[in-house]
Amino acid sequence: MIRPRFGTLRGLVRLALSYPQLFLGLGAGRPVDPATVRRLVFVCQGNICRSAFAEAAARRAGLRAASVGLSTTPGRPAHPPAITAAQALGHDLQAHRATDLADYQPQPGDLLLAMEVRQLGRLAADPRLRDVPRALLGRWTRPMMPHLHDPYGLDDRYMARCLARIDRAVARLALSFPGARLS
Repeated sequence: MIRPRFGTLRGLVRLALSYPQLFLGLGAGRPVDPATVRRLVFVCQGNICRSAFAEAAARRAGLRAASVGLSTTPGRPAHPPAITAAQALGHDLQAHRATDLADYQPQPGDLLLAMEVRQLGRLAADPRLRDVPRALLGRWTRPMMPHLHDPYGLDDRYMARCLARIDRAVARLALSFPGARLS
């Protein structure tokens, strides 16, 4: 039951710990004024599963979007199981190539959306990103899941569930940030 829903026991534990971290303000999020958001920038560890998929889902929803990895090999393609799970949800990750955070150039109107509380902390520690609004993508999932555990190398059922959660969250983002819509 844990593997298809949370990826691993560690994923379940990190999810459980993320709620108090979030509510105690330890998430290093930065307030977001929806009227100022012009582009959604999804952030995860490797930019080959979660953030890559979120970018594809956002673009398909007609939103300006980008994605980056905190520690990745630039140019690396999406993870094959992510490509398969994305196809089942109607998204194409075949052309995706990873971008490292070091290569990301903040633009006015960017909103950084991380998958995990600890990723928000890493973003907050980067002086280049000090003034860029940031939040957890999981705030837009229902139920709210502040920790979207990395599906890389895990059960295919969890990969599918994780990407489906992200897909639904992106649909809610489209309603929350109309300024990110393409003209």
